[in-house]
Amino acid sequence: MANEIRKEYTNGEITIVWKPGKCTHAGVCVKTLPKAYQPKEKPWIRPEMATSEALKDQIGKCPSGALTFYENAR
Repeated sequence: MANEIRKEYTNGEITIVWKPGKCTHAGVCVKTLPKAYQPKEKPWIRPEMATSEALKDQIGKCPSGALTFYENAR
């Protein structure tokens, strides 16, 4: 879908990409890293609140694939 909404959040090392249209609200992100994922806040993803490795590990467990990431150029 060409007009799919995507939001990006970065901690400088990696950028998290969230596609709300794919999100099933399983809550894996919030349960795994509650300091980085706070659905009642804006922005709700705060990648600076976890290590890049912890974020990558958690994103790999996202059941819907709504969360992905890419590494930023250094």
